[in-house]
Amino acid sequence: MVAVGLDLAGSEARPSGLCILRDMSVKTRVLYSDEEILQSIERSKPEIIAIDAPLSLPKGRKSLEQRSPIHLRECDRELLRRGIRFFPVTLGPMRKLTARGIRLRKILEKKGFKVIEVYPGGAQDVLGIPRKQHGLDKLRKGLQKMRIKGLSERMTHDELDAVTSALVGKMFLEDRTEAFGKIDGQIVMPKA
Repeated sequence: MVAVGLDLAGSEARPSGLCILRDMSVKTRVLYSDEEILQSIERSKPEIIAIDAPLSLPKGRKSLEQRSPIHLRECDRELLRRGIRFFPVTLGPMRKLTARGIRLRKILEKKGFKVIEVYPGGAQDVLGIPRKQHGLDKLRKGLQKMRIKGLSERMTHDELDAVTSALVGKMFLEDRTEAFGKIDGQIVMPKA
């Protein structure tokens, strides 16, 4: 079983973390361009790609440039109901990330890959793993408690969030997740 986790940056100038999870062993990389990301994913031949980026717009919103009072998707509202903090897809820098996420999802799905949207910070909350804001060492140790092998002290926060994303992808394949939202996109989260 191969799951890819991608902690996507909003711009090709910033680092994106990529994790390939085979069974419970990880290999991670920091990548920049869409081309590098797509090539790495295709080479790994994953059964699932779990991307940490918004992959859809809120219902009723035609574009990110359009001025609109619509800022939240149904899945975002469910995160709020559950007390999980996040940034709305239409907030400043999130616009670039959302546009890039939607573009990559379309390319990957056209190539026949199964793509899901995940939120590592929220997944870490559900799994009882400290978020990166509490220290990378604590996040890494939390992931090690989940029996993930191949983690290193040299891994960046982007790589560790990609590991969490890949873990959620693996859990999805094992039917151990739930999907928030139906109408305008879904965020896949571990079952509590």
